[in-house]
Amino acid sequence: MNPNETMLREQISTLCASLFARGFSVGTAGNVSARLPDGLLMTPTNATLGDVHPDRIAKIDLSGHHVSGERPTKEIFLHQAFYDTRPDAGAVVHLHSTWATALSCLQDTDQEDCVPPLTPYVVMRVGTVKLIPYTRPGDPGAGDLIRGLNGSCAAVLLANHGPVVTGRDLFSAVCAAEELEETAKLLVALRGMPMRFLTSDQVGILQSTFGRI
Repeated sequence: MNPNETMLREQISTLCASLFARGFSVGTAGNVSARLPDGLLMTPTNATLGDVHPDRIAKIDLSGHHVSGERPTKEIFLHQAFYDTRPDAGAVVHLHSTWATALSCLQDTDQEDCVPPLTPYVVMRVGTVKLIPYTRPGDPGAGDLIRGLNGSCAAVLLANHGPVVTGRDLFSAVCAAEELEETAKLLVALRGMPMRFLTSDQVGILQSTFGRI
């Protein structure tokens, strides 16, 4: 096995365990993947993120065939859709984290901008988040809906389901997923109160200084 692949498998295992230990994932919910030059590494189906041994992680080749490890998550379509439309995406994190999922269940969540610019870090690490209409878990149609965004967003909320977040690498994707969860918590906690969002000029300065997601 390529040393880089070995290191990436170990990083997936470590970061998944961290997400689980801190309550970002419960039971067998959630799945994580990372891009390799010759395919993808992906957490297995029906597995808890708290116990993903590196050898259990599935490998998918560039043609989409399962070549090693356990059978990949049934949500493989979500991951492939982001990789196909965002060439700079190095990893994808899908969680059922409490507050982001709560935001995805609220009837008045803005489908075009689920997470307004409440803090600078959600602008810098997550960007615009769109709401994807509900599909059953494992439905390939969810991937088609993400492809329909043409790579315009680095993160989405699946209605009544949870967030899917990308990053240039695995660490960045995990940090972005955590930032999205914490911002969703603030948005839900502050509902009904007058909120002060960043202005378009302030958002523009953040994007010009740190880059656009």
